Amino acid sequence: MEKIFWKDPYAQELHTQVADVQDSEVLFEATIAFSFCGGQESDKAWVNGIPITHSRIENMNIWYTLPDGHGLTKGMNVLMTIDWPRRYRLMRLHFAAELVLELVTQQMNVEKVGAHIAENKARIDFKSDNSLASILPDISRKFNSIIDQNLPIIKDFSDEKTERRFWKIEGFAKVPCGGTHVHQTGEIGHVLLKRDKPGKSVERIEIRLEKP
Repeated sequence: MEKIFWKDPYAQELHTQVADVQDSEVLFEATIAFSFCGGQESDKAWVNGIPITHSRIENMNIWYTLPDGHGLTKGMNVLMTIDWPRRYRLMRLHFAAELVLELVTQQMNVEKVGAHIAENKARIDFKSDNSLASILPDISRKFNSIIDQNLPIIKDFSDEKTERRFWKIEGFAKVPCGGTHVHQTGEIGHVLLKRDKPGKSVERIEIRLEKP
């Protein structure tokens, strides 16, 4: 399966072909619909106007669930579309969360224990008995500086056979990540950071776009 959302994360529609059908699950020759991975929510997508209700990854293929009676058959040519405004917010928040994570771990010896990227906000959870509130102003300053520089974001395979990917910007080592990313840091815009404590020895940073 060719994953166009990596090659061209800005693609909003794709003419593709049905590779296989197993009842309500369908496999396509190529796809632009990202499936939940690394904390980033799945895209909202349609095939010939039929909504995709679920997706799962198996052996590097993405199987999409469509409603019963979808009528798709192997070899059929179809049009796949995604909710682009939602995807673009997810891409911006995804990279914002990745960058905040890198900045925090550069400054403090803390371990990431969870993350979730939705279309309205992202969060990262760290294992820590110490509050992260004191470092947020400095993290925000460094983050905004990188955004204002509008640096190019390099995205590529570290191992194409196993589909392991990374991103990299100037001043940072390669960061393993298989999500979707914008092309330039300036596209993200400034963010609002908020500290929370969802449980014992867990510190959370919530991230919202200043201009959604």
